[in-house]
Amino acid sequence: MTASMIALLKQGLDNDPEAPMLIDAHPRQARVVTRRAFWRRVVTLKSELEAAGIAEGDCLGVWLPNWSDSLVWQFAAVALRAHVVGINTRYNVEELANVLDLGRPAVLAVAHDFVGLDLGGRLKEAMKAAAAAPPRVAVITGPHKPSAGAVEVSAYDVGAGAWVPALTQVAAADGADLQDDPDSLAVAFTTSGSTGRSKLAAHKVSGVASHALACATAGAWTTQSVTVHALPLTGVFSYVPAIATIAAGGQCLLEPSFDADAIVADMERFGASHVVGADDIVGRLMESIQKQPRDLARWKRLFMADFNGRSEQISKWAEETMGLRAAGVYGSSELFALTAIWRDDVDAPQRWRGGGMPVSAQIKARSGDPETGRPLPGGEVGELQFQGPNVVDAYLGEPQRMAAALTEDGWFKSGDLGSVRADGSFEYLCRIGDVLRLKGFLVEPAEIETRIGEHPAVEINKVVGVRCDNGDTQAIAFVVPRAGCELDCATLEAWCAAALARYKVPSAIHIIAEMPVTSGVNGTKIKAATLRQWARAPHLIPAIEYQTKELEP
Repeated sequence: MTASMIALLKQGLDNDPEAPMLIDAHPRQARVVTRRAFWRRVVTLKSELEAAGIAEGDCLGVWLPNWSDSLVWQFAAVALRAHVVGINTRYNVEELANVLDLGRPAVLAVAHDFVGLDLGGRLKEAMKAAAAAPPRVAVITGPHKPSAGAVEVSAYDVGAGAWVPALTQVAAADGADLQDDPDSLAVAFTTSGSTGRSKLAAHKVSGVASHALACATAGAWTTQSVTVHALPLTGVFSYVPAIATIAAGGQCLLEPSFDADAIVADMERFGASHVVGADDIVGRLMESIQKQPRDLARWKRLFMADFNGRSEQISKWAEETMGLRAAGVYGSSELFALTAIWRDDVDAPQRWRGGGMPVSAQIKARSGDPETGRPLPGGEVGELQFQGPNVVDAYLGEPQRMAAALTEDGWFKSGDLGSVRADGSFEYLCRIGDVLRLKGFLVEPAEIETRIGEHPAVEINKVVGVRCDNGDTQAIAFVVPRAGCELDCATLEAWCAAALARYKVPSAIHIIAEMPVTSGVNGTKIKAATLRQWARAPHLIPAIEYQTKELEP
């Protein structure tokens, strides 16, 4: 099995140079990029960066939306034995400054005039807060604004100069001999930052290439596949499917901003076959399709992470209504997305939950004692630990973090709670910090959430735990009702009590208008920390209509 990202690209070029590879989506002027055109752009950018002094080991920041340029920068970087850090266009000044300090990019590719964002101004503010040396800025106009004549590059200069990269596709590039180094870093992803500021989890070329090939096989990607990229390529749940699609010789449908109706229209127009995402994003696509049905007969695969407790509901709809195959997955910035996918022969609803079978025989999973890290007997719930080429190779700017992330015998500690089966597959339960100890028993919040979510008037719910003065933990439920439905706390209490042990029934229920959420590169997640704060002090819940019922313990 090859360990070269350039080899994956070259194979597609050799097989069919004029085949479509990427689609830069646009409501009026979508642009198709062939394998030959992409190769030429990579060669052109690689030569330009080389002339600018970019060398082996350098970091290139890519602050772009889902444009084909983003992938051009990735492959040009590995051809220089450099690596990229993808930066979400939504990042604020503090988040950007953190990435600059950790990654120390020599060059930063910045999107010009993307949906009216002043990224140049945001960069200048971030540099005031950052300790890193200023990067040279490459101003990228994007696939639908090819003319650089109107760009005022000085507005992007933060001290090291700025320029607009050449757009010429050199015909002679077809014969260029690009190479990468399997042992060089290729890409780094920002972590969620749930325990503080984000980290930059970096992976080698060999890890990216081998994982892409494994995912292409496990996810049934082929030369006929068209993958929807509704999430930013800066996150693993979009990046990994993109490289897997390229490895299989398929097409990536790149959506630069999220508009559910527009994306579904593109799915119909371009014959989308694969959708990968979290339940928040896929749920919005589902709602668009329900509102306006479309011909999506080529949609065959849905791989979904459960961020907000809706994956079973959405998967059931997708299989029964759309006639496709849905499967739960597992992944993270440190382990790549699609570390595991449930196989087709696993019955629903298990197949729709988090976890799965590792996509490669090289990826091993086990559960370990959360306190000591020592492995637990098969089937016992503990912290999920991993070995394999998918495991993070370094933390940029923080080399000391690697030792802390590993057990004494070299397994990566995920921070997730789960159990591993005899066949090597595993079930993800929740983050270790989210597990509840109620009346002496360990309880997954998802068990309570599933029961609440089965009530026909419930749109979405989240259960958190709070510690009482006497040391006991109480389960507190937050519930958003469906539009037009009436719901009260007493009804939900009785609903839970009818199916759950008494100690699992929430000690308090809050019916609220909407969940507090945070948007990241892999999708939107409910802010559990905010809910815990509200649970301790209900008067902090925003001034919206809500009901609260304190229940008997």
